[in-house]
Amino acid sequence: MANYYDIDDILADEELVPAVFLEAVNGVGLFESNEANRVEPRSKVELPFWLARELHLRQAVSVTIPPCFNKKTREEIGADGAHVDLRSRSSYFYELGCKIVQLMGDKSIGSLLLVAFQTRYKEVLIKAHTSASSLTPKFLSSLTKEETKLYDAAKSSTAAFKTWRMGGPRFQKAAVLGRKRKPIGGE
Repeated sequence: MANYYDIDDILADEELVPAVFLEAVNGVGLFESNEANRVEPRSKVELPFWLARELHLRQAVSVTIPPCFNKKTREEIGADGAHVDLRSRSSYFYELGCKIVQLMGDKSIGSLLLVAFQTRYKEVLIKAHTSASSLTPKFLSSLTKEETKLYDAAKSSTAAFKTWRMGGPRFQKAAVLGRKRKPIGGE
């Protein structure tokens, strides 16, 4: 866990990834119907990423690429990445992708993330700076968490710039400068 106190990092670790058990495991408790809590070898399951990573490092499971990085998604991003609904695939598309690349060493996912971010970055900023609020709900519903943060930051900076440009305060006094010091003599 790189960002122990970051809620988005914790939620990204909760994303489900497909895995195949390489050996029999007792006491896992993955299946409610299985009273023995035993998982047989070659059983295919979906595990939270944090668990799949630990079991993969212990060579108990083989992690496969999540469906959000499948061939169809790659083709859609290659064709027109700015209009692909990545949130429906994974709210933490970029974060999970970075974690999968580190775990599996699949460089094609890294290049997919780069292409997706480059094509969508421009569109997110253009919409944040120019869009009417009537377009916003449909557009925002297709953005991942990272892109939503970027959109909000761009919207905020646009509003601050417009306020400044329309004659808002040119300089703001720092809060630290307004405080008075206590007298040294204790008066």
